[in-house]
Amino acid sequence: MYLDRFSFYQDRVAVNFLAKDPENAKNVVDAMEGNAVIGLLSKNFATMTEAVEMAKKYLKKIPVLSIGLGAGDPKQWSIVADIAAELDPGHVNQVYTAAGYTVGLLKGKGCDHTFVNALISPTGTIGKVKISTGAESNKMTEVLADIDTAVMMLKEVGVQSIKFFNMAGLKHIEELKAVAESCVRMGMPVLEPTGGIGLENIREIVKVCMDAGCPKVIPHVYSSAIDKKTGLTEIQIVRQIYEEIKKI
Repeated sequence: MYLDRFSFYQDRVAVNFLAKDPENAKNVVDAMEGNAVIGLLSKNFATMTEAVEMAKKYLKKIPVLSIGLGAGDPKQWSIVADIAAELDPGHVNQVYTAAGYTVGLLKGKGCDHTFVNALISPTGTIGKVKISTGAESNKMTEVLADIDTAVMMLKEVGVQSIKFFNMAGLKHIEELKAVAESCVRMGMPVLEPTGGIGLENIREIVKVCMDAGCPKVIPHVYSSAIDKKTGLTEIQIVRQIYEEIKKI
């Protein structure tokens, strides 16, 4: 039910893009033949009310909205959860420590069409991930966990997706492979690689996830697709990203 408003290319891949405004968002989704999710970053708004009102405008143009932190800022975790609970937008980006809370909040509010990811980070060691990604815990001694345990801890509380941040280009591709394989073993339905993804590496990143057998993959392509002068996500780049995915 939580994926009923989503569209995935070949039932496997959708891409998360940003958009400057609702019209740009619609053009991006159309260019991806519906196989896209548009991110709205809570950090860009002064108040929750302002964010909710803008989100409503987006949802008049597109079927799904991804409520994001903004540069992975863990201090945004609470407002992200509250915005999502107000809107049932389809998708929520969350830090590891707040993901279970957000799932419970959405369930309590009757938001049956939205799923939550949880942010884990690479450590430089294959098979180990950083789970201390919360607002305060991320400043303290890093907590590293076995990837299978980290994924299962999230699955136990109803989280449906792993967000792996930061890819830093292809620096952590082998770690991503281990995460993807763990998601398959643990029955985690969605994997979302993000951070430093663009035309030059999206095919390899998505292919690693596909080869591992991930049911659904949502790579995030943000700044690399945005025109720095206009702030618009460039439709030509979106189309090129789509072609790269089709090649897999």
